[in-house]
Amino acid sequence: MRQYSPDLTPPWKKPKPVPEVPAEPGLVVEEPGTGFCGAVIRCEAGTVTLEDRFGKHRVFPLEPRGFLLEGRVVTLVRPSSAPGRPTRTASGSVAVPGARARVARAGRIYVEGRHDAELVEKVWGDDLRIEGVVVEYLEGVDDLPSIVADFCPGPDARLGVLVDHLVPGSKESRIAESVTSEYALVVGHPFIDIWEAVKPSALGIRAWPTVPRGQDWKTGVCRALGWPDNTGAAWQHILSRVQSYKDLEPALLGRVEELIDFVTTSPSGV
Repeated sequence: MRQYSPDLTPPWKKPKPVPEVPAEPGLVVEEPGTGFCGAVIRCEAGTVTLEDRFGKHRVFPLEPRGFLLEGRVVTLVRPSSAPGRPTRTASGSVAVPGARARVARAGRIYVEGRHDAELVEKVWGDDLRIEGVVVEYLEGVDDLPSIVADFCPGPDARLGVLVDHLVPGSKESRIAESVTSEYALVVGHPFIDIWEAVKPSALGIRAWPTVPRGQDWKTGVCRALGWPDNTGAAWQHILSRVQSYKDLEPALLGRVEELIDFVTTSPSGV
């Protein structure tokens, strides 16, 4: 009489072998027992750490047949120590090597000024090209109502707008309320200028200086920090110190991610 194996599985029903996949940083997998889906950020002896799109971390054991990769069961194994290519974009998203830019969507993201656009491009540029989202700048928000009216936002052409210093009761908040609709979203950060959205630690300073009311803020910052009175050169210095989303304040990160999600939402909502 043929004997079963100790796990009581008949020999002819043994599970088929599954691929062994190195748990390289950036690899996106799902742990089926919990449904947690995330990118590998660390792999140590016997465990792997995943990070989901909201930044939450979970540690799982490296067990045989323990994960799903693109819907297929795989066994994650510890990768070799050989250095690999970067697997994250500056925004923290998983990089897609060799990905081509998507044809531009009808939808757009508007920001207030050139500095805002340059910062968004440096941190989110790779993501925006893959999604086909174009960023344009307004040179202020006073004309935003007429700009939105000319744009005619709709299901296939959503409009997202990022506004500086959007605080309750301000002129900017009143303008934002007047143009917000189902297909037009205006969000803002609390900073006087986009410069202030860069963490002081990225620049090697303790804090952004306080500039007296009535004085040009950028000029006041340059003088307080002992920089030349050249705001253009100051901005290039600030921008050069931004390497990734980690150098930006959360109050800006959340708003930009919100706009990208809004603009790339399909008409069906899926």
